[in-house]
Amino acid sequence: MALHKEDMTPLSSPASAWTQSKPPLLRFLDTCHAEFGAENSGTVADYIPELSKADPAYFGISLATLDGHVYEVGDSRVPFTIQSMSKPFVFALALDVLGAARVESAIGVEPSGDPFNSIRLNAENHPFNPMVNAGAIACTGLIQECKGEAAFEEIRKALGRFAGRELDVDEAVYTSESQTGDRNRAIAYLLKTNAVIADNVAAVLDVYFRQCAVLVTARDIAVMAATLANRGVNPVTGEQVMTPYAISRTLSVMTSSGMYDYAGEWIYRIGIPAKSGVGGGILAALPARLGLGSYSPNLDKHGNSVRGIKVCEALSSHYDLHMLNRSDDARNAIIADYHIGQSPSRRVRRLGEREILAAHEDEVRVIELVGTLSLSAVDYISRQLAARPRPQLVIFDLHRVTSTTRAGARLVAEAFEELAALSVTVVLSGVQRASREWNALREWTAKLKNVRDFYLLDTAIEWAEDQIVYRYGGAIDFHETTELVEQPLLAGLSEEELTDLGSLCTIRTYQTGQKIVAAGDPADSLFFLRSGAVHVTLPDGVRLATLTAGMAFGEMALLESTRSADVLADMAATAFEVLLKDFERFRQQHPHASERIMRNLAQLLADRLIVANAKVDILTST
Repeated sequence: MALHKEDMTPLSSPASAWTQSKPPLLRFLDTCHAEFGAENSGTVADYIPELSKADPAYFGISLATLDGHVYEVGDSRVPFTIQSMSKPFVFALALDVLGAARVESAIGVEPSGDPFNSIRLNAENHPFNPMVNAGAIACTGLIQECKGEAAFEEIRKALGRFAGRELDVDEAVYTSESQTGDRNRAIAYLLKTNAVIADNVAAVLDVYFRQCAVLVTARDIAVMAATLANRGVNPVTGEQVMTPYAISRTLSVMTSSGMYDYAGEWIYRIGIPAKSGVGGGILAALPARLGLGSYSPNLDKHGNSVRGIKVCEALSSHYDLHMLNRSDDARNAIIADYHIGQSPSRRVRRLGEREILAAHEDEVRVIELVGTLSLSAVDYISRQLAARPRPQLVIFDLHRVTSTTRAGARLVAEAFEELAALSVTVVLSGVQRASREWNALREWTAKLKNVRDFYLLDTAIEWAEDQIVYRYGGAIDFHETTELVEQPLLAGLSEEELTDLGSLCTIRTYQTGQKIVAAGDPADSLFFLRSGAVHVTLPDGVRLATLTAGMAFGEMALLESTRSADVLADMAATAFEVLLKDFERFRQQHPHASERIMRNLAQLLADRLIVANAKVDILTST
């Protein structure tokens, strides 16, 4: 399908037009609706008399994304009966309720190549698959055998969970289908003869006819398709409707058999698992991407909606959505890869700690990941890790990881086991998901003694730095008391100058969690941390730095009149405070000291800028 020239017209006033214009995907669906609405070939199904009353002019399209957004065009809210589109959902229900072994013992999964209502079984006298009528009736029979009189309600509620709302039945269509369903009766008795369904054929057929007469809209089936694409989680309600196992097996059969004797052509040209119904609906579920629903009653010779087929063809072709033409690249899983010398934590270190970390900076490797941790992505990450000298600690930052496949989680756990055998400590940051795969990853890694878990990447890097300091003979004593002579901001001052400055200072004591400086306050003093630890935080909660004894804070008072950040005590702390007016008098009395202090401040700011630029370079060059 080609987009028309008018679709490419630029916006005249971008700022205002952006908020008023339609999203590109919705404009594409609008174009499909306008172009294919003129297609009048095909005929309305009439073998069920009530279906023949459908208005062939109806045409609705809906598309649901996996974050729960639903696009709608045309007659997307017009109700029609679900018919054969119920089959994949009832198959998934049977797998969940009865178990795969029971269902697979009665129903095959091979394409038949026959029309949907063929009265033919496979070599084992079982239905070819659950997408043809024989297989669908057998599926319904299994549920009826298990649930008895509650079978239909079980099916109706399950369909409603997929759609995200309660669904009703078109009683007129149900009655019409019951009265004219002799071919389905013949199929059902053939199944009974071969012991595929139990004795009560009439009860099974009653449930099946009602199931096919459930009312849906194009919007409903888009959400239902998106639930299939989302591994059984309804993206609108957030409910886990069916197990991922049942969903994956259902999508498999839809891929091979969902479009009956047009299935091969469908998967060759369009490449999206789909199911049609003689009521005029088509649903298409592209795994991990989207769900599409369309409604248009005119059918082709295969029993598929003519306009619906064209919409699916256009969507697949225009956006290159064929499931076998995926462009995911495992090499994109790593967004940054560096050692702690290139991007240290926000903890401001004293000279001895800095020297140890500088000598052993490549002992901690940080790998920031993005996207989905699939088997191929984890394999690539493992090989990249092995390509360099082995570190003592490796940090995997996962806060940009959106999901992980079960295979990826399994390979991650196995990689961690290998690292444990090599005495490498694994540090995770950003693990905050609650999916089955994340839970499996936690379960597998919980058994390993070499895995630590932190919420923030900066906290993980700080902890890893501490380990290096300890391992190479350093010490980090938060309760140590330091004097002004140890302050980097005062480096180079004489003993006399330090004594004079000390006479102007007041020793302050702070409790854990106490706010020492508040953003917006006047910048009228500066502090030299004597013991304990504090952190500097922006008003939005972003931590800028962690400071320990021997560090200055509030020093920006030398350059600005108002505090730009909060400073809070991480633990009980003491600090030398000197009022800015007294400090200015000290600088006038000791011009050499004043010049040295400003040079030290410039060096400290330059060091911070170098670290910030290094972080940017890492992210832009990886």
